[in-house]
Amino acid sequence: MQLTYFWTLMRYFVELAYNGRNYSGWQRQPHNMTVQQMIEESMSTILNTEIAVTGCGRTDTGVHASQYFFHFDFDGTFPKAFINRLNKFLPKDIVFYDIIEVETEAHARFNAYSRSYEYVIDLRKNPFSPHTSYHYPYPDLPDFDLMQEAARLLLEYREFATFCKTNHDAKTMICELSRSEWVKVGEYQWIYHVTSNRFLRGMIRLIVGMCLNVGRKKIQLETVRKALDEQVQLDKSWSAPADGLYLKDIRYPFLSQT
Repeated sequence: MQLTYFWTLMRYFVELAYNGRNYSGWQRQPHNMTVQQMIEESMSTILNTEIAVTGCGRTDTGVHASQYFFHFDFDGTFPKAFINRLNKFLPKDIVFYDIIEVETEAHARFNAYSRSYEYVIDLRKNPFSPHTSYHYPYPDLPDFDLMQEAARLLLEYREFATFCKTNHDAKTMICELSRSEWVKVGEYQWIYHVTSNRFLRGMIRLIVGMCLNVGRKKIQLETVRKALDEQVQLDKSWSAPADGLYLKDIRYPFLSQT
């Protein structure tokens, strides 16, 4: 990590990850602890000045991020071994990986051109991931091939009002999906992967719920197609639990990322 220090206001990106189990989502709330609040309070203490951060997006209560970015402005000098010191101060469920000096106009939310999510399902009880995956609790497994068809159907569409929570503030339902597929990982774990330029509120959990309902033959694929054609919500809409959902792979044009 290389940083240059000037007594002028500089902008920095921070790469981090967090387990969202103990937080009411990313964004600050009046009466509940959030990831943003924990980070701002911790950084303000270490840097001895008030720090406000802007995240790359909002995650709901209990949702995780295996990669996340936020930006903040700072005009002072960073303490020696700043990231290590901050990681010792932060709780175990939040970790900072890197801090990167960027142009003052760079924006963690608006400059991201691609974001990905994955949703992890364990098909048998896993004592090592009780809150980081969704344990599918039924003895009869859903039809994987039907779930795959449901996932790939989404790639035919650009508008997704069908998979948006009603209490949203989105100005458009358009999302440019470039990936939507299920992958089997070993015998007892399935993971849904989805990539887009943006996502709607609650979108991924509603998609996962739909795929599982299709796989259990509670909903027909043609019913899903009709809802997408008409841009209406499904009658049997189900939002899968938050435990299995991870934000990851946020991409920026000005960052070199593997």
